[in-house]
Amino acid sequence: MRSAGDFDVLRPATLADAAVLLLRPGAMPLAGGTDLMPNLRRGLHAARWIVDLGGVAEFGRIERDAAGWSLGAGVTLARLERHAELARELRALVQAAGAVAGPGHRTVATLGGNLCQDTRCIHYNQSAWWREANGFCLKHGGDTCHVAPQGQRCHAAYEGDLAAPLLAYGAEVEIVGALTPRRRVPLAALYRDDGAAHLSLAEGELLAAVHVPHVAPGTASAYHKARVRMAMDFPLAGVAVALRVDARGCLAALSVGISGTNSHPLRLAGTEDLLERPVDDAALHALGRLVARQVTPMRSTVTASNHRRLAAVAAAERLLGELAGLAALAPGVASARAAARDHAPAHALDHSPDHAPAPEPTRRPAAANDERT
Repeated sequence: MRSAGDFDVLRPATLADAAVLLLRPGAMPLAGGTDLMPNLRRGLHAARWIVDLGGVAEFGRIERDAAGWSLGAGVTLARLERHAELARELRALVQAAGAVAGPGHRTVATLGGNLCQDTRCIHYNQSAWWREANGFCLKHGGDTCHVAPQGQRCHAAYEGDLAAPLLAYGAEVEIVGALTPRRRVPLAALYRDDGAAHLSLAEGELLAAVHVPHVAPGTASAYHKARVRMAMDFPLAGVAVALRVDARGCLAALSVGISGTNSHPLRLAGTEDLLERPVDDAALHALGRLVARQVTPMRSTVTASNHRRLAAVAAAERLLGELAGLAALAPGVASARAAARDHAPAHALDHSPDHAPAPEPTRRPAAANDERT
């Protein structure tokens, strides 16, 4: 890699000041820098000003109140990974934080950086001389998407981990702007389905915090990350599931977040059709069909696109089966199910066959695709 270039560092004391500084031409925000700095050295960005957010006090806060959790965008992934209270309520989020890169990266990489990280593609995340030799690409410097040469759309994939569980939890993000009022929007509104410009942030805007509502009692959640290697890799498919089962063993709530397959993370649509149903083979296959229809991976990684689709399907089905079993053991649910069983007709009891976990997706040999975020 080459030098990151010449730039001046600005250190604001508040997020409002930072937003004003970001209006300067060539200004870029810096939190952990684990995505920004390698991209600067690859020549993917050129910064004149680096706005260092490390001195903003509210940027690193973790707070809990009656409404839920407020997580500053500058909270490091290591803090999320080690937070005992978060682990008890938002297990999938803590799992996703611990699945990012390596321990050294997680000590500086931030929640906001992971949510806002650049999209990735094997034709984009390369050295400057490699990209020049291949005529650059539609995302940066060229006019052709090498993934889909006949189209006019960039198919680089969004490969952050934390968006999947936060979408499953129904999180909102707080945005601060120099020219716009401070506001909260659903996390999904932060993204656009465009690999070349996947964030909806306007000029002078930055992500300030993430707000996660308390989950309902009895909710179980988990995150699964399919990747080429077990460490230091971005997700080929990252899937988070949050659910509750009722006293009958039927789904009372179900939400699924997916990352790594599309140009934006997505909250799976259509899961309400699975409510009031037992978690049996039919439910697992129905969820798998929803995932297969809504993920749209392209050949932007070292694996075939259909491999990533199948990995997402397998992860969703596995998590649904495993979490439904765990949720049934939650305090109060087991006794309620026993009471319902005692008063139910015999023909109503045989509706929850065991389901074996889906096999682990086949892993290919390691490739030069180290994760930096």
